[in-house]
Formats: sequence, C-alpha cells, structure tokens
Amino acid sequence: MNVIDRIIQPFSPVWALERAQARRVLAAYESARPTRTRKNPSDNSSGNSLTAMAGDTLRGQARHLEQNHDLCRGILNTLVSYTVGAKGIGIESQVLNKNGQIHKEFSDELQHLFKDWSRKPETTHQYSWAKSQRMMARAWFRDGEVLSKSIMGTVASLNHGTKVPFSIELLEADHIADLSDSSRIIQGIEHNAWGQAKYFHLYDQNPSDRNNFNLKYRKVSADIINHLKFTDRLRQARGVSIFASVLNRLNDLKDYEESERIAAKISAAMAAYIKKGSPDSYGMADSDDDEREFSMNSGMIWDNLLPGEEVGTIQSNRPSQLLLPFRNAMLRAIAAGTCSGFSSISKTYDGTYSAQRQELVEQWIQYAVLSDEFIQQFVEPTYMQFVKIAVASGQIKVPKDIDRKTLFDADYLTPSMPWIDPKKEAEGHEKLLQLKITSPQKIIRQRGENPTDILDQNEKWQAELKTRGLTVTEINRPANAGFFTPKENEDDE
Repeated sequence: MNVIDRIIQPFSPVWALERAQARRVLAAYESARPTRTRKNPSDNSSGNSLTAMAGDTLRGQARHLEQNHDLCRGILNTLVSYTVGAKGIGIESQVLNKNGQIHKEFSDELQHLFKDWSRKPETTHQYSWAKSQRMMARAWFRDGEVLSKSIMGTVASLNHGTKVPFSIELLEADHIADLSDSSRIIQGIEHNAWGQAKYFHLYDQNPSDRNNFNLKYRKVSADIINHLKFTDRLRQARGVSIFASVLNRLNDLKDYEESERIAAKISAAMAAYIKKGSPDSYGMADSDDDEREFSMNSGMIWDNLLPGEEVGTIQSNRPSQLLLPFRNAMLRAIAAGTCSGFSSISKTYDGTYSAQRQELVEQWIQYAVLSDEFIQQFVEPTYMQFVKIAVASGQIKVPKDIDRKTLFDADYLTPSMPWIDPKKEAEGHEKLLQLKITSPQKIIRQRGENPTDILDQNEKWQAELKTRGLTVTEINRPANAGFFTPKENEDDE
C-alpha cells in the first residue's frame, strides 16, 4: 500500500484493499492504462447494437466501392470464384439402401430432377442454380447478409417452370424491416427465448426503389427463410460486410491512386521555360520580342535565344517510385482483412513454385471455411427443401429398400484448388494412390468433379473408341508413336 492507502486503512480497510488491488491489475495489463500517446479506444457494445448503428452505412459504402473501385470489384470476383466457382457448389446425392450402400437408381433419378430444377430455380427465371449461388455469395460478401425465401407448391401467378413445384426468391438485406422492440424483435427478426429466429418481418418490395411509396411488410416464418450472414459476435442477429474492417484503407488507397494518376498526367504534359542570366537581362528584348513563340517538336533547335538565356524543362518524376511498394503493402493488409489472397487480388504471381503453393495452400483454408459457411447457410437447406417437395409432390417415389434417414445425405463439391505445376501435382496424387492412403473418388472430388460422371464419361469414351476401331496406346509409349492406334496394326506392333 502507498501512503494514501495507509491513511485510508484505519477508516475503511476494504476501500484501501480495493485501491491496492486495482493498481496491481493495471500494472499487469499495460494495455488497460491509456497514456498521452495511446488512447486505447474500446467498444463494449453488443453485436446487435453495433450493427443497428453502422450496418446500413457499411453496406452502402461497400456497394459504392464495388461500383467505383476496380480493386473492390476484383476482391469480390476472387472471393466468389474460389468460394462458389464457375459451376456453383456441386451436389452429389448419397442416399443409401438398408444395406448401407448407395442406392444408384434412386440417386440418379433425384440428380436428374435436380438438374431440371437447376435451370430455373428462382422466381424471376433470370438465373440458373450456379448463377444464383454466385449472386447470393456476392451479396453475402458485399452486404454482409442476404436472404432466400422458399416458395413451395401452387402459388397464384407463379409458374415454377420446373417439374418439381419449388422455387426460391432471392432478397437483398434491404427487405428486412428495421423493427426493434424491448422484447424479442431485433432489427426485423423475431427470436424466441433461446435466441432462435422464428419470424422475419420482410418488405414486399425493396424500400430503396424510388417508386415504392407505400411500403408494407409481412411476418414470414423462419422455416422458409435462409439467412446468410457474416457475424463476429455471439447471438448477432444481422450480418456485417466483409469489407467492414478495411473500408477506410480501401478509400484511402483509392484516393491516393487517383492523386498519383493526376500527378502523372500533369507531369506527362512536358513544359519548358526560358531561364535568363542576370536581372539586367530582363528588358533586353524589344517590345516585339516579348511575345516570342517556340515550337516543340522532335530534334528541335532554338536559335532565337537572347544573350544569357537558356532553356530549362520541368522534371517529370511521377508516378512516384514508392507507389508500387506502398500499394502492395496496403493490398496485403486488405487481403488479410477480406479473407482473400494477395497474389489473386493484386495479380502478382512472383516467386518460386514452393512459395506460390505455400501461399495458395494457406489461403485455400480460408476459401474452404467460406465455402462451408455458404453450404450450411444456403446450399444444403435449399437442397433439403427441394428433396422434400420432390417427394411430397410425387415427382419421385421413395423405394421400400431406401434408408429414409439418409434421404437428404449428399456430398457438396466445392471449387478445387488450382494446380500451380500440373506435373508435380499429378505425381503427388499418383504416389498417394500407390501408398493406398487416398482413393480415386476423393481425388476426383478434390478436383470439383463427380466420380460417377467421370466413370460414365470414360465408359462412353471407351465404347466410342471400340465403335470406331481405335484403342488408347500405353502411357509409356514414345510420344511420336501417336495416341490412337488402329486395331489392325496393333498385332504387328
């Protein structure tokens, strides 16, 4: 205890002890003590309070940057490409029979129905299933949240356009009514006592449309809503843009690059000046020479300079040599904050094979996490709803030997990690197969393909070769021997 504590101790021992304990805590945690040079900003608001105050603003800034900043658009393109992919998240039915084996006939029929539905899965019939996934992922990354609403069975004025009477309605975050009360409605979402979403209060039209003057919202059951959202806090009701922590950096970088472009443009406009000798030289020219003109062209020679004059040019030193290192440093920080890869967003692919692969492997874990969240929050619930409606509508009949507990089982095929060096990658897979620590099916799925489709394609290929009288030569044959060999020549060889 210090002197003051000792004075306080006879009158209030508890107070003196609390003062001494508080000093020990502050001494143990230096970051808890603000100083003149370090203010230690903090915010202990709840996740819902933060999104209520800043959610709309962050969403608006992210949308503005997507429209006006090429870098922001490139980050979104990268995230969507590596998380969802060109073909979307693939779905491979894994329904089992009672013997524990995949029921091929039922799975094939289910896949056929899903392929038909994938052509027009959403209510506007503008997007395929793959395009719908990419649009949803883009809104999810940019806005922080996005919704899909399941429309099942016969609905007035809606033509599903598919064999299975099921469609999804894609809705941006603006459709959630901004309602909150002291009970369980938090920013338009109603929860029960355990924090489970029970109802969404949704506008019929997007409130941002200029023609929507009489906005109406309705209470929709959470059972038919898939709510994709980025959350950092437990029990956070609404999502926050993936750009939230890097918006200031993106805006600053955009302004800096614009300033450098303007400076470079000005510097590119070459200018020259006439440097006179002594002050006495000003006035040597006659009145007619005060408006002299000098033409600028290649290999020019000026022979009308007065005594003591010389020509000088303004040096062009823009863009600055520090631009690229500074920009790359900012891009690395932005990549870290948006779960994207620096090489992908900067389009810089320097370094050795090992360095590039190490970066890709580490970054691919981030993409895999995002893919998993996207599957759990949108793809899997949508597929389960599709299977339910397909069975309920009679479009597919469940055989008696099906294990109904596996009716919704499926493998979800995410985008495959690209090969930096195909030869080395292929040799690695070959070695794993020889050691029997992997399977062809797993390798095919890692490549984003369906093993059954690969086998079917190979079977058709072999049949076509046989029909045309061709066979595939051995892999280790000389390259100049040709790939195909007519059957009649095979025996001679």
